[in-house]
Amino acid sequence: MAEPPATKVYHDGCPGCAMERRKEEHKGIPYREFLFVAITTLASSLPISSLFPFLYFMIRDLHVARTEEDIGFYAGFLGASYMIGRGFASILWGMVADRIGRKPVIIFSIFAVIVLNTLFGLSVKYWMAVTTRFLLGALNGLLAPIKAYSIEVCRAEHQPLGLSIVSTAWGIGLVVGPATGGYLAQPVKQYPHIFHEKSIFGRFPYLLPCLCISLFALLVLLSCIWLPETLHKHKGLEVGVETAEASTTQESAESHQKSLFRNWPLMSSIVTYCVFSLHDTAYSEIFSLWTVSDRKYGGLSFSSKDVGQVLAVAGASLLVYQLFIYGWVDKILGPIHSTRISAALSVPIIAAYPFMTHLSGIRLGVALYSAAMIKSVLAITIITGTSLLQNKAVPQGQRGAANGIATTAMSLFKAIAPAGAGVIFSWAQKRQHVAFFPGDQMVFLLLNLTEVIGLMLTFKPFLAVPQQYK
Repeated sequence: MAEPPATKVYHDGCPGCAMERRKEEHKGIPYREFLFVAITTLASSLPISSLFPFLYFMIRDLHVARTEEDIGFYAGFLGASYMIGRGFASILWGMVADRIGRKPVIIFSIFAVIVLNTLFGLSVKYWMAVTTRFLLGALNGLLAPIKAYSIEVCRAEHQPLGLSIVSTAWGIGLVVGPATGGYLAQPVKQYPHIFHEKSIFGRFPYLLPCLCISLFALLVLLSCIWLPETLHKHKGLEVGVETAEASTTQESAESHQKSLFRNWPLMSSIVTYCVFSLHDTAYSEIFSLWTVSDRKYGGLSFSSKDVGQVLAVAGASLLVYQLFIYGWVDKILGPIHSTRISAALSVPIIAAYPFMTHLSGIRLGVALYSAAMIKSVLAITIITGTSLLQNKAVPQGQRGAANGIATTAMSLFKAIAPAGAGVIFSWAQKRQHVAFFPGDQMVFLLLNLTEVIGLMLTFKPFLAVPQQYK
């Protein structure tokens, strides 16, 4: 005789149970909650790469580099400071989110963005810039709880969309951020008819983009008042809660009883995620440095505004892709095959970049914009797929900690990426005329090798997938 289905137990006063009831009553897409996920993720990600277009010029103005070729070296360590800070604190923030709730961590993280990003724009010394970026990374613990949150506000059939919103908003932030930095940095130089040299923006030429991002974060902080909590706050979690989640499997129930570090589907997906994250961060750093560097060093001699415009268009392509295309990609291919295909397609695109220095005018514009848009779409497909595998490998009570581990590991990889990319880029500029893979070609070759390693990790026996994807 078949056993009756498990009874769903709800507890009065528990925000997690209230969310489960809401999902039972409303079977459609939770547009309001997804909107909160998008804008909070966007506010958190904007400061991360907003400095890339003006990083080269900021290091020069701080007078820390002795020669022009050394700028990339110092730029790499400044870019890495955020990820180092985040790497130290992400597991702690994930555990806090599992203990007291997702909402408090999200609110504190947005507040940290407002304060520390503004202070970064006021930096007049290299040590101050590095310190504020480090603290911003350490105190911005949003990424781990927001991934768990995006899974918990929707039904199982909408969870890929929820995670893709996080990835897309994060990706758009990493594109709109540089666009903001590119258009608004050095406003006295770019817009002399609007900003006076003796104004505050003349004294602090990189304050305006940071201030605009902080003001947006302030509006997001106010909107968080209406953000519903999703964490269950009562005993008997396994009996009452896990049966209410349609996505929970026997595999995840068993993993709840053992250490996350012994959960190989989780750990293998985290390692794969980290390798691709290292690649994406190094790509962002190198792309920005390469486009603004002089053509005699293998670059394109772009201004910060030109770079911001390219990245803004790439960000717009991400939005279109997520709204109209990604759902079909995930439905047809699933997270594993879409990740593999996207990684394979990224290789020829990256290999084409150094040859664009032979182009100019419209041909250069078409090639560069097309490559940047396609690369952004492929990168977000990879990150979304690997994130979905991570969150499906654990039950709700471990999602914050699991995403905290992923964020810590990813942050360490992303800390290595800009520092390593800066050093490699500086080294490559000094070997522009060698016969074997000169300067810029060597940089993009190393980027491709990283992407190939990530692709190899998506296959067995390394990658173990949650039961529902077998």
